[in-house]
Amino acid sequence: MELQKKINLKNLDNSKIVVERLVEENLNGKLDNYLQKFSADNIEWTLSLNLEKNKKDLFNGVLQLVIDGKNYRYEREDYKKLDDLVNHLFEHFKEELAKK
Repeated sequence: MELQKKINLKNLDNSKIVVERLVEENLNGKLDNYLQKFSADNIEWTLSLNLEKNKKDLFNGVLQLVIDGKNYRYEREDYKKLDDLVNHLFEHFKEELAKK
């Protein structure tokens, strides 16, 4: 499995380390069992996470994953806490994987 990660932050200059840690915790802690079915060497996947602080001083985010040609996309707005937003986006991905 080859993973390409793209994390884009807008108006969140001091949050890069925290966001990267949250992504790793979700992938390697909360989702590792669900992602085992994509562990073959020939499977490529891309993770794109776009986060921003909006004009209301709240957080918006979009998580998009493409795994073996299948697209998963989750979007949420107006979260008070950045970590809650990131975890929530990954929780929706986990729920969709659990259905399969």
